Amino acid sequence: MGLWRGVVAAGMVVAAGGVVVARVQAQRLPGGVTPEHYALTITPDLAKARFTGSETIELVLDKPETTITLNAAEIEFVSVKAYRLPAVDIDVNVPRNWKDLPPPRYDLTKLDKDPQTATVRLDERKEQATFTFAQALPAGPVMLQIEYTGVINSRLRGFYLSKTKLRGYGVTQFEATDARRAFPCFDEPALKATFSVSLVVDAGDTAISNMKIVSDTPGPAAAKHTIAFAATPKMSTYLVAWLVGDFKCTEGKSDGVAIRACATPDKVALTQFALDAAKWDLHYYDKYFRIKYPLAKLDLVAVPDFEEGAMENFGCITFRETEMLVDERNGALPAKKEVAETVAHEMSHQWFGDLVTPEWWDNLWLNEGFATWMETKAPAKWQSKWGYAQDVAQDKNRTVDEDAGPATRAIRAPAETPAEIDELFDNIAYGKAGAVIAMVENWVGEEVFRKGVQVYLAAHLYGNAKAEDFWETQARVSGLPVDKVMQSFVEQPGVPLLTIGGVGASAPVTQQRFSISGSPVTAETWTIPVCFKGAPCRLLGPGQTTLDVPATSSDHPFVDANAGDKGYYRTAYAAEEWKPIVANAETGLTPPERIGLLGDAWALMRAGESTVGDFLDLALSVKQDQNAAVMESALGRVGTIESRIATDEDRQRLEEVVRREWGPVYAALGGPQKHESYDHAELRETLFEALGDARDPAVLADAASMAKQLFAGQKLADPAMADAAVALATVNGDVEMYERLQQVSQTAADPDLKLAALHALTGFQAPALVKRTLEYAVSDDVRSQDSWTLIAMLLQGRETQDQAWEFVEQHWPEIERKSTTGSGARIVAAAGSFCTVEKRDAVTSFFRAHPAGSSRRTLARSIDSINDCIRLRAAQEPELRQWLSARGGS
Repeated sequence: MGLWRGVVAAGMVVAAGGVVVARVQAQRLPGGVTPEHYALTITPDLAKARFTGSETIELVLDKPETTITLNAAEIEFVSVKAYRLPAVDIDVNVPRNWKDLPPPRYDLTKLDKDPQTATVRLDERKEQATFTFAQALPAGPVMLQIEYTGVINSRLRGFYLSKTKLRGYGVTQFEATDARRAFPCFDEPALKATFSVSLVVDAGDTAISNMKIVSDTPGPAAAKHTIAFAATPKMSTYLVAWLVGDFKCTEGKSDGVAIRACATPDKVALTQFALDAAKWDLHYYDKYFRIKYPLAKLDLVAVPDFEEGAMENFGCITFRETEMLVDERNGALPAKKEVAETVAHEMSHQWFGDLVTPEWWDNLWLNEGFATWMETKAPAKWQSKWGYAQDVAQDKNRTVDEDAGPATRAIRAPAETPAEIDELFDNIAYGKAGAVIAMVENWVGEEVFRKGVQVYLAAHLYGNAKAEDFWETQARVSGLPVDKVMQSFVEQPGVPLLTIGGVGASAPVTQQRFSISGSPVTAETWTIPVCFKGAPCRLLGPGQTTLDVPATSSDHPFVDANAGDKGYYRTAYAAEEWKPIVANAETGLTPPERIGLLGDAWALMRAGESTVGDFLDLALSVKQDQNAAVMESALGRVGTIESRIATDEDRQRLEEVVRREWGPVYAALGGPQKHESYDHAELRETLFEALGDARDPAVLADAASMAKQLFAGQKLADPAMADAAVALATVNGDVEMYERLQQVSQTAADPDLKLAALHALTGFQAPALVKRTLEYAVSDDVRSQDSWTLIAMLLQGRETQDQAWEFVEQHWPEIERKSTTGSGARIVAAAGSFCTVEKRDAVTSFFRAHPAGSSRRTLARSIDSINDCIRLRAAQEPELRQWLSARGGS
């Protein structure tokens, strides 16, 4: 948790130098008010980027009050009135098979004839509005009637404007704390209510919201019509959604539920694949959770401007176009996999997150970690040959590397302000939490874990829960100490390192917190399920120094303490155990296990426990591996050695080794074959790109030829090579190639092709073209969601990062103008790619003087990354030089 690690129960932190300072004042609502139902009528004016809102909120006061405080931001209040509501003796609990309008709770014809009018006081810093009444409102049911206006902003948050070349669209993004920008509300996840939404839109437009349409009537003004939607189930404010425009949809059905995949009219032809994925997922989740999808419909909507990948609004999931739209027949398989994963991730939230919601954002990880774990589970059943297990292993290794840095945080971390909450949406909440859930499922068994999920959801339907509710349920159902395991991983930062010292019933095994920088760290210990290959799992507790490590045999000639690569820990072995693992890696380990083996060796090298030469020897030992993900794991790290450790002279010699050792492997694969597997084509593409990066003349010539064919509109004999060919050709690309790619990035109908062309602009290394890309990034021709990506990619390139950093320093106001909620923090993260003391100090100084939103922890991680690179280069560059000399690099 970086600099905030001193948070104590009293709500104080100890700052540097031992000075005690007050923690940032909480921005939580004062309580005592329970919202029950919102009725919203929103009238947008897309041309003027403004809207009017008419809202009633039915709520219950715990005691008489003269003030009511709720959340509001960028809202102008016209009037606020309060009515006492006569209570009615009915059950107001939401039925669990909720489909249509709820029964009326109150007789609204009996409202006060003389309501109280409130004065409104705004607290912009807290994003709150306080309504004050002359006389105390009584305890019990009250209705607020609010008239207000607001801005349809351009910052991809709240109610915002998304544009195409033809028109604008009104869309929403409310997670985490932005519903308050569209309607005054009690904008905290535990304050669930039901919602009735109506939208007054232009005659030629339609609207989409969480629920199905129940009426569509002309008026109230000329050339307008009012679309009213059914009332929602009880849910949190951040899950409300509406969209306005001329969206078109592809329709289907699964398990009796109507499903639509919608997009702007020019892209509706690219929605079929996402619809097919959603149909599969809904049936899969109905069976997995044993809870039928609770709404009458589900819409998936692709939005032209969208900051994140997607958002799980109940019944109305919104997506960035590249995360949902793909050519079903001709689209590249990686693009299809990405869409399948994103659809599965967001649909799992319809149960785990929407039906049952964490009480507060400190348990965000329970939402996102579960969905991250689930996002490959359903697609892997649908498309079993797409290699999802290897993808999971690669993602986990990247997460473990990040978690081993000193600026990491615990999975569950305190957050009160919107900025603190935004910082929780990181790879710890997604990747680490998902990996821990996968580890627990592997330990207790798939069906037992599934039963625990079902019991947990059934106990909290339409309500809220805490992490403890989840892991205590799993412990009760499994009869195993799941609570101890999960608590130790959720509440402590970092990753364990297990050191296996031998075999036998009482073999020496130790655990300690692993530091990728090799520096001493705090003494966390965990309760860890250790699963050995070919043997049952053992539980290693804090302070335990021995473990029953299965002995080797002719059937199992080596020890593997992370079977399936499911454990969230790094593993180190004594030399006598390590050698047989490497010797049997190709025949005795699965692809995910080989990826984990490479990850452990890489991490131990970075920590100073071995040398870069040791890792390169391991990489060469798997050079004949036929699995593309394993090859990518090895060669990707060779590329990192080139960019982060090697001097210019070392780079030339290392490239020579890559050409010599992997060139024959690539040549042996031959060209594309009829009906070849995806993995075989991906392996060829991985080797092609690596050899191109190593400046293999034949490969570079092939890449240039392929790029020319693509730009001429010709189909490649080997379509799998397209992306790599363009990436390699751009390095020395000229102005003509640049402008062709730029044109594709502006005009391509396929969002995936459009984005690929945009990203390819960052491959050009001529200073004049780098300058053009940077200027293009902050222009109005690039969407805000993509602007930061171009700058970040140039900051991460060894040849372009200095020029990109100079641009950031000189053009920060222009970058901020284009920035959205998280884009500034992502540029801060990319600045962690530097590797000198000078640049570290410049990055530190600049971002302290120009803080980017929600990036305090990100800056600490970036500085750690730079320090780690400085240390790594100093320690390992001499080792690399020695290894290269021994390998015969000229």
